[in-house]
Amino acid sequence: MMCRAVHISALVISFTLASTLSHVEGANSRRTDLDQQHPRSDSRAWSSVPVYDAREEVSEYWREVAQRTLQDHTDQRNNARKAKNAIFFIGDGMSLPTVAATRMYLGNENVSLSFEQFPYFGLAKTYCVNRQVADSACTATAYLSGVKNNYGMLNVAASVRRTTCEYDHEATEFKGLLKWAQDAGKLTGLVTNTRITHATPAGSYASSAERDWEDDSEVNADCTTTPDERKPQDIASQLVHGEIGKKLKVILGCGRRHFLPRGTLDEDRVNGTRSDRVNLIDAWKQVHGEMGERAEYVSDKRSLQEAANLKQVDYLLGLFGSSHCLYNLEIDEQQVPVEDRKPKLSEMVEAALQMLEGSEQGYVLFVEGGLIDTAHHSNRARLSLEETNEFHKAIELARTRTSIDDTLIVVSSDHSHTLMYNGYPTRGNDVLGIADISGVDKLPYTTLSYANGEGFSQTYVDGNPSKRIDITNYDLKNYRQRYLATVPLSSETHGGEDVGIYASGPSAHLFAGTLEQNVIPVLIAYAANIGHEFGWAPEPSPTDDGGDASSMSLSLLLPIGLSLASTLARWLHRHVMMAH
Repeated sequence: MMCRAVHISALVISFTLASTLSHVEGANSRRTDLDQQHPRSDSRAWSSVPVYDAREEVSEYWREVAQRTLQDHTDQRNNARKAKNAIFFIGDGMSLPTVAATRMYLGNENVSLSFEQFPYFGLAKTYCVNRQVADSACTATAYLSGVKNNYGMLNVAASVRRTTCEYDHEATEFKGLLKWAQDAGKLTGLVTNTRITHATPAGSYASSAERDWEDDSEVNADCTTTPDERKPQDIASQLVHGEIGKKLKVILGCGRRHFLPRGTLDEDRVNGTRSDRVNLIDAWKQVHGEMGERAEYVSDKRSLQEAANLKQVDYLLGLFGSSHCLYNLEIDEQQVPVEDRKPKLSEMVEAALQMLEGSEQGYVLFVEGGLIDTAHHSNRARLSLEETNEFHKAIELARTRTSIDDTLIVVSSDHSHTLMYNGYPTRGNDVLGIADISGVDKLPYTTLSYANGEGFSQTYVDGNPSKRIDITNYDLKNYRQRYLATVPLSSETHGGEDVGIYASGPSAHLFAGTLEQNVIPVLIAYAANIGHEFGWAPEPSPTDDGGDASSMSLSLLLPIGLSLASTLARWLHRHVMMAH
């Protein structure tokens, strides 16, 4: 019996061991399969030595970073005050990969851009009514006027089709953030480094069924059968004669060609494109002259800074180029004294703030860093990262120059791009350089590349996707160099993923979470105590409470007061009855 028991036990042990080994082998097999699906190789053909702070090798360093961040977050108190001033920055095409790559462009992956240091962060969904991936017109309508509409259209309802020449303007057009601010008695301003009539800035003052109707010649080309008296007003004319445009205290950007008639040369000896023979720059001066106001037009950095410093004009218009403004790196290359160069975005923002500061009612300023987008469209990554750097500087200047107690600053983007930050490059590697060498075709590839665009022709031999070009000798320090692109297109496209929202100042906590893009202007309006058409009553400016959070409106105090009065009445009644 004992022998039989020992034999049975041995069989059980053998079976258990066999099952365990089988299970382990199966697990190893599955693990191998998973590795084949997502292989991770530590071998690198491209020689580069990681560069980082030696403290990062000590675990306690990261624990201390986490503890400091936790302390910052727990110390942060919501400031529910109303903002006297609001500054809204849009980085056109500033995707989250663009922000991440710019950190490395500035020297280290752990660098934070000025707006990344803001205490509140959210995401915006950027689609428009009829497109998954948006353009700058429908997004401008969303984040400036609070309504989503169709691709290519500005402040016109989605029920109207693009390029419709005749429609019910009264029923389908709407105004937004800057109009709400003007109605509340605040000063308003507009700054961009693109054409001032381009989709993003135009969204702040114009309504148009076609974003490209920047001057009358473009309207005439599309509306050939429409009588002149019923043709839509072009965007440049709306800036000069429209109810929002003519009340803008400061307008700074580029795009002179849409304000000048054909045959008229601008300051850079470039012809205007208007067909109506109207000089809208002169018309702008006349409009304000008839209003009894001092208005000045400037076309260079020196005169811009003089006008802003002297503060002797009521209205300021600055146009610094025929089409879009120069890229930051192009301005640096200008062979003229620094004071005679074109103004950079940060310099225009500084001048605008000089014009707006001091208003008792406050101001709302809209700023676009638009060349981030145009550089991406041509697959020129270095240009785009430098434009993002300049955008970061402009925001830093604004936050430093203003008070966090009374000025709300919101930073976001209209849409993303197809820029990819990829490979497994070592720390400290030049983000604009080579990431590694492919183990398949034995050719190098860059850390940054695009899903589509003109860079295709510099990626594949004779356009053959099966044969890549050896990019070893590409001059990646040259900002004109196009980066690798997978699909051939004449212009790189936008991307459809969410974009960041960064907020600092009064009511900044409202901008957390994932939001529809059209919610942003409503939140700004609420925070700045404007846009009373939404139903909230004007509130008096709060008194200083040492930075503590909140002020209550009369609508909130009234029920509280009634409740207290009712409680007091019941207490008095009870005590009177007890006395009897």
